[in-house]
Amino acid sequence: HGGGLAEYAVAKANLTVERPPEVSAAEGAGVVIAGLTALQALTKACGLKLDASTYNVPLNILITAASGGVGLYAVQLAKLAKAHVTATCGSRNLGLVKSLGADEVLDYTTPEGAALKSPSGRKYDVVLHCGPTTPWHTFEQVLTETGTLIELTPGVAHYVSAWFKKLMRSKKEFVPFLMVPTREELELLMGLLKEGKVKTVVDSTYPRAMAHEAWARSMGGHATGKIIVIHN
Repeated sequence: HGGGLAEYAVAKANLTVERPPEVSAAEGAGVVIAGLTALQALTKACGLKLDASTYNVPLNILITAASGGVGLYAVQLAKLAKAHVTATCGSRNLGLVKSLGADEVLDYTTPEGAALKSPSGRKYDVVLHCGPTTPWHTFEQVLTETGTLIELTPGVAHYVSAWFKKLMRSKKEFVPFLMVPTREELELLMGLLKEGKVKTVVDSTYPRAMAHEAWARSMGGHATGKIIVIHN
């Protein structure tokens, strides 16, 4: 509801968790929305389990815009669930995304990257689309026969395409996604940050007096990870 840059804010107790001393304020602030979005998309929409003692059916997952806020968490969480991860990003971030666990990385500015084709020739069981709105047919070509597209910013065209596919009895599925925060999942993420199993990649930090520059950086669409505004 706005107010994210306020010096003080009122929060519901049932949506509040304690930040461990091992987790910096910037790391904690960065994980809340982006981390929860990635976590719920993978666990609730995909059905993956992060518990090492739980067996996951091996999934081949494509994560687009993997160097953005949601994408960087999604890569790390998907690898914790032992998925095979292909990720797209710009050329300057290929090394970073690979270092966070991605098995294959695609430069989205190349023809192969734009077509989302896996270097190993695999088709994807799941596509987690974290980037700008993209036509359904772009993903349809790279999904398995029973593949699922999880769209974080669905447009009307996606719903129309999904409805048409159902009429045609296609087994490919379109899942529009909306994150609903829970305390339990936020505690899980804080625990993963504390243990070093997941990390927040900070693109840049700004004092509150320069919040307008932070906003401009965010709207430019080329940040690598999270942009943090700090109250001095």
